[in-house]
Formats: sequence, structure tokens, C-alpha cells
Amino acid sequence: MRKFLPLLISAALLCGNRSEACTNVIVTPGASADGSSMVSYAADSHTLYGELYFTPAGTFRPGSMLSIREWDTQRPLGSIPQAASTYQTAGNMNVHQLIIAETTWGGPEELSDPDGIMDYGSLIYVTLQRAKTAREAIETIVELANTYGYPSSGETFSIADTEEAWVMDLVGKGPDDKGIVWVARRIPDGYICAHANQARITTFPLDDPENCLYAPDVISFAREKGWFDGEDAEFSFRDAYNPLTFGGARGCDARAWSAFNILCDGTFTYEEDGQEVSRPASDWLEYAMGYDLDGEMPLFVKPARKITMKDVADVMRDHFEGTPMDMTQDIGAGGNGLPYRWRPMEFEWEGKTYTNERAIATQQTGFWFVAQSRGSLPDEVGALLWFGCDDAATSYLTPVYVSTTEVPECLRVGNGDMLHYSPTSQFWMCNRVANACYRMYDQMAPVVREMADKFELQQMNEMIPQIDEAAARLVGKGRTDRARRMLTEYTVAIAQHQFEVWTKLEEMLLVKFIDGNVKAQAEDGSFLHSEYSEGIPEGLTQPGYTDIWKEAVVRDNGDILEVR
Repeated sequence: MRKFLPLLISAALLCGNRSEACTNVIVTPGASADGSSMVSYAADSHTLYGELYFTPAGTFRPGSMLSIREWDTQRPLGSIPQAASTYQTAGNMNVHQLIIAETTWGGPEELSDPDGIMDYGSLIYVTLQRAKTAREAIETIVELANTYGYPSSGETFSIADTEEAWVMDLVGKGPDDKGIVWVARRIPDGYICAHANQARITTFPLDDPENCLYAPDVISFAREKGWFDGEDAEFSFRDAYNPLTFGGARGCDARAWSAFNILCDGTFTYEEDGQEVSRPASDWLEYAMGYDLDGEMPLFVKPARKITMKDVADVMRDHFEGTPMDMTQDIGAGGNGLPYRWRPMEFEWEGKTYTNERAIATQQTGFWFVAQSRGSLPDEVGALLWFGCDDAATSYLTPVYVSTTEVPECLRVGNGDMLHYSPTSQFWMCNRVANACYRMYDQMAPVVREMADKFELQQMNEMIPQIDEAAARLVGKGRTDRARRMLTEYTVAIAQHQFEVWTKLEEMLLVKFIDGNVKAQAEDGSFLHSEYSEGIPEGLTQPGYTDIWKEAVVRDNGDILEVR
């Protein structure tokens, strides 16, 4: 029997009360349609701007120092010795096809080190500049945190290269004991993993370094703190450092459950006691909804089919559709099925507390991506980042080759920020489209989604294979510089082209849906007009509201509104 002692954690650190939260999906090469490792990430913060971080490779003299600023706040934290040489990075990926993403889960307040230098964001971006493989990344993260201190709260990292994918839970040891306690597990090839602001690793093998790595004091430290007193084999990282609560299940693990549900077609296949077992996803529904916290959702599951980049991208657009948590199916969705609930995460009414549902797709996303590490291609070509800004459900992913020598203007750091609008920024244009859709979602969002789907499928199925083949051929002939120029030209041109498409889309949405009307269009997209004037609409409709809304309004005020 496991013995995890009560742990008092402030409500501010429980996932269900966090003002920001992120979601990751990890796909191993054997689970993907093209043999790539994939990691998806939505950087969900009300204060984070959507832009593409870019750092070219560099060489540095002995004694050079690297200034570290906290990623979330830009607060100066200190400086560390710079590496002799660094690798080029674009977003959360480097040119050696290493990918790192994260979700934050808080943990005990006392485990944060206010004097630490390496916050979780700096761990990611500095490690990408210094490591080539997932295993090297784990070593680098641990070394940086233990050497310079860790000021952030608990994190789960997704780490993948061309051959392996790992999930890593870590948390600090507090101001009196520099560094982190952690555990990392390799995802079995052919399987997938997902995490969303709740520590996911429970028990783990203690003698399998090929598939599981961990801090030597990960168990003893919990004992010292009084959070565990059972046998080592019974130790659960999650239960010791991030015990599951209603908020941790409903606001966080429910998103991982939903990703699994979609990619596994409603059946979870996983390993248990060395045997492969299949059970319906509904067996964990009570767990995901926070009603049964005694259970434990599998860490790894086998998808129902080989997964494409588009499959993962569409998972990032989920609002729990088709489940009891479907955000379009209650009066909170308003009269047009809006699958969003403005923050805070909870509200009180007549002495009871209720949750505002939190799905994978959310309004406060700064940027999101699906990164592909494609070992069948040279590194210069194989490292591919599909990058988007703002709400995943109403935005698009544009392909970025990590070996690019230039960042498109629409994604460039400094092109606007959260307090300064820029008409040339993809973040701001995607926000304009998203916020337009929020007022008439069931009518407008499908139009936007069709545009995003068309673009992403065309790039994935037609353009990227052609670019890959041509660039790989150049690399094979020793013309790497020419290949990089070609990949840069494509990356910049397609990003700017789609930005212009989205700019025109926002204008079309205004014209088509102004004042709750819907103007009819011909197949070529032109608006239908009367025979007497090209400026007067023909076939204009007024779709009104959903039946759920009508029923609620009649129940609330039917006696006054009834037509007699």
C-alpha cells in the first residue's frame, strides 16, 4: 500500500485555478504516419505574445556570459557561463531536430527557489542551444537547474528527437537545497503521451535506465519532507509532489484524456503488467471529470491509426466535442454555441462553486505549434516547425524550416506586443479573426476552419514533400547553403502569403456576418447581389440562435416574450 501523507498546497497552485495553462501531445516515430517524432504545444497565457523566437548558431570566447531573464516576465535572474558553441533554434526546436515543450503544474510553494537563475523557459531555450538529442537534453536540463538553481514551480517537459520521445516531470527543492527532483520516462515506440498542467508520472521502474531516468534523491527528498513513507517501489512522483485534485483532473488531465480519446478512437490500448490491454476511454471519464480521483489514467496509449501532423493539429483545436464536457452544449455557450468561458476558472453561486470548462483550445493562447523531428531527412531539412498564433481553433499553422536564416516579418520578435498593436503581426491578425468569430461562433468559425484546413492540408500533402525532396537532394550534393536559401525563401514566402490571406479573411468576415446577418456567396466567393445593384445583397439570411439558448430564454422569461 502506498503511503503518501497529506500535503497542503495553496489554492493558487492548483491547476483548476491557474490563470494560464498549456497542453502537449507527444507522438513517437512508430506511432506517426511518416515516421517522425512529433510534439504539439499551446503556450496559453493571458500575457504571452505570439512570436517566433529565433537564435542563430554562435561561437563564443572563453569567459563569455549569458544573461538569463525569466521567460514569463522578462525579470533579470542573473547570468551563466556561455557555451563555447551553440546550435541554431527556431521556436522550441533546434537544427539537430531536438524538440522541447512544457506544461506548468505548480506544486508546493516551498519548493520554489527565489534566488535560482534557470527558470523553466530558460531551461528549454538554453538547452535547445546546447543539446542534440533527447537524452542530452535531459542531462543538460538537470545540470543547469542543479548548478544555477531553479526559481520556477513544477513542470512537465516533452522532449523528442528523431528516434526517441520522453516525458519528464520536475520540481524545485526550495531555497535551502538548490536544484530539482525529477523523473523522465521514454515513451514506448508506437505509443503517444499527453500532459496538461498536472504531473503525469506516478510509479516508475527503478532499474531500467534505457527507459526511465530519475534524480537519485527523488524519493528520499519526499521522505525528508514528510510526503511519503512507503516502500521505494510504491513511490509515485505525482502523488508526492502534485497530488491530484478536482481541478487537476477536470481542468488539466481532462485535456490529456480528450487527446487520447480522439487519437485512439475511443479505446485506450496500453501496457499493464507486461500485457497489452484495451479498454474504452469512457472508463476514465469519471476520472477526467474530477469525480473519481482514485483512478489513474495510462501515461502512454497506442493510437488507433498512424498519426499525421494534421491529426495532432486538429487535436489542439478540441473543445470536448461529443463528450459530457462539450462546451457548445450548455447555456454557457450563449446563443451561437461559443465553446469558450472567460476567466476566472471558477465562479460561485448561492454558496456553491462551479467550474468554467477548460478545453485544449482556448482563447488566451499566445502561440502554438506542432513540431516534427523527421529522421529520414537530413537535419537541415528534417527539423520542421508548424507554427501558429492565438486560439488554435480559429488560426492556422504555417510551416517553418528550423534551418531558415530569416524569420517572416509577421512572426518576427518585436513586431508588436501585448500592449502595442501591429497590422503586420500574425498574432494580432489571428486575434482579430478569433474575436470576430466569438460573437457568432457557430456561423463564423466553420468558415475560418475550412480556410485553415485547406491551407494546412495543401502544405502537408503537396508543398512540403516537394520542398523536402528538392532540399534533401541539394544537401546530398554538398550544396547545403543553397538548400538553406531555398528553405528560407519558402518559409518566409508561405508565411507572408497566408498572413495576407488571413487579412483578407478578416475583412470578408466583417462584410459577410455584419449585424447578425449572413450574406450569401457564389462558389467563387463573390457575394450575391440583386439584379439592380452590386451593392445590395441577395439571399441574405438571419440564422438566429441555438435551440439550447431558445429553451433557456423561454424558461427564464417566456411569459413576457410569448407572442399572443
